[in-house]
Amino acid sequence: MADSTAGKKKEGIWETIKTVFWALVIAGIFRTLFFQPFWIPSGSMKDTLLIGDFLFVNKMAYGYSAVSCPFALCPISERILGSDPERGDVVVFRHPVRGVDFIKRVIGLPGDTIQMRGGRLWLNGEEVPVQPAGDFIEIKDQQGPQGLIPRCANDPVPQGGECVKPRFTETLPNGASHDVLNILDGWVADDTPTFTVPEGQYFFMGDNRDNSEDSRFPQQVGGLGFVPAKYLIGRADRIMFSSAGRSLLYFWTWRADRFLKAVN
Repeated sequence: MADSTAGKKKEGIWETIKTVFWALVIAGIFRTLFFQPFWIPSGSMKDTLLIGDFLFVNKMAYGYSAVSCPFALCPISERILGSDPERGDVVVFRHPVRGVDFIKRVIGLPGDTIQMRGGRLWLNGEEVPVQPAGDFIEIKDQQGPQGLIPRCANDPVPQGGECVKPRFTETLPNGASHDVLNILDGWVADDTPTFTVPEGQYFFMGDNRDNSEDSRFPQQVGGLGFVPAKYLIGRADRIMFSSAGRSLLYFWTWRADRFLKAVN
């Protein structure tokens, strides 16, 4: 009787191990081929994406490469089943030098020329039109697990005060429009040389223009630079969940108005 009980226990443990194993395999396949979860850790994409937004990255949008697998283990040298991102897409990609995941907006396609002049974007020799869209206002307080403090156009602002940034709607040549924020006139990347995007690479910028480490900063000085297509992971399509607090357990900081919100 004791042997029978012990055998059933061993069989139960083995069944549990097999169940967990296959669940992990299925989850890994799903994450590799279809959707990858991504938390927004910084304010570089405000007000499109806020610190604490949680989204799934559509990995089918641009095909697959080595970075499609966890730890970049896919045995793929370039891309397979690939398609090109469109100007204005919000994309998660692997930083070509640091090996960490970034999220920014596609501004420049292969062959484009990009320049910032006086805080305004120039694309292929034409100024990209913007329209005032009111102020973006948030509370100046710690945000996310890292406790980041937002920068404000109206600084100095005390903790708990209203942090204001002028907001503009920028419309790209293909008709895609999105909000951009301005914190400081004359910021270091408000005036740049002209960048020409190489074949097979892309130029990315954050919507919070004065608080974004993006392609305006070359890799030679520790920046992002151009991003080759093989480092694209997927497109951000929709916010699934959002929390303004430093912990998900702080349910009173959940942003219910951002649940299932489309990313534009």
